[in-house]
Amino acid sequence: MRIIVLAGGLSPERDVSLTSGAGICKTLRENGHQAFLLDVYMGYPCDPDKLEEVFSLPGAGLEIAESIKTTAPDLEALKRSRPGDSQSLIGPNVIELCRMADITFMGLHGSIGEDGKLQATFDVLGIRYTGPSSLGCAVSMNKLVAKQIFKMSGVSTPRGTSLTRGTKDTPLSELGYYLPLVIKPCSGGSSIGVFIVHTEEEYKDAIRQSFDINHEEEVVVEPYIKGREFACGIIAGKALPLVEIIPKSGFFNYENKYQDGGAQEICPPISLDAKTQEQIQRMGEKAFAALRLDVYSRADFIVDDEDGSFYCLEVNALPGMTPASLLPKAAKAAGIEYGNLCRQIIDESFKARYQEACI
Repeated sequence: MRIIVLAGGLSPERDVSLTSGAGICKTLRENGHQAFLLDVYMGYPCDPDKLEEVFSLPGAGLEIAESIKTTAPDLEALKRSRPGDSQSLIGPNVIELCRMADITFMGLHGSIGEDGKLQATFDVLGIRYTGPSSLGCAVSMNKLVAKQIFKMSGVSTPRGTSLTRGTKDTPLSELGYYLPLVIKPCSGGSSIGVFIVHTEEEYKDAIRQSFDINHEEEVVVEPYIKGREFACGIIAGKALPLVEIIPKSGFFNYENKYQDGGAQEICPPISLDAKTQEQIQRMGEKAFAALRLDVYSRADFIVDDEDGSFYCLEVNALPGMTPASLLPKAAKAAGIEYGNLCRQIIDESFKARYQEACI
């Protein structure tokens, strides 16, 4: 198959996405596919008559992927580096190349790519893509909407509220929440802009910083739960083995996620009994269905240290596919090697949306 692996983008998670995309692209090529790694924001400027040559280029576009840094990328510098003055989030020839492909493998994380807008665009244009539909992506990306759906669907989740730029100065006493708290952007991932606050001063600073991340318009405020973190990967509606996450220090933030030794990841967990693991897996599947997701995703849980209660924090519609990512680790524990995981994602995407059989 001819496959465009779409990654990067104008998102704080672009570095993670490029590394995910590089791993996917390499594996697809090793399995005989004509795959090419393409940055959705920077695009591929070239003569339109030469676009067909992209799928046979020896470098496969992999030169755009660099190792993940421990800090989020400078998006303003990225904007300045793109030629021209276009405000489009989609770079030159992206749509044309995706149309030429048999399918586009979504290796994107955050904002465009995970919020459903690109999927909706592709639906209108008749471009085939992997991963969840535009609806599933849209509702899961917004943490407050997802939380409301969880409550209506019987998925255990921490209570929470949100602040907009117009209400960000509302005193805690009026919100009805008490320290310590978790502050995080309403739409985002990789724990960028997430803060655990213990004082009023920390709270105000966290609110300010969270709004600044990717120009967020809404920030979620929820009670802090001290506990152990677990990831539940899901493929075709069925949960994979859980992964327990033990950060080197603090919580599972951007730095701990993507630096070597930043966290210990145990799959399957040894700190939870089999019954509780199964309960979390079933809850992950329930969250997946409630958010109208299909193909695959990853649900993140926390188990309260005090009473053992567990809560679904969020669901990632397009979870990381880097060598350090949790979904490939869980799949491997289930006997699914990385290459087969990529193939299964393609197969399930064809089954979920397209009438024709996978080529």
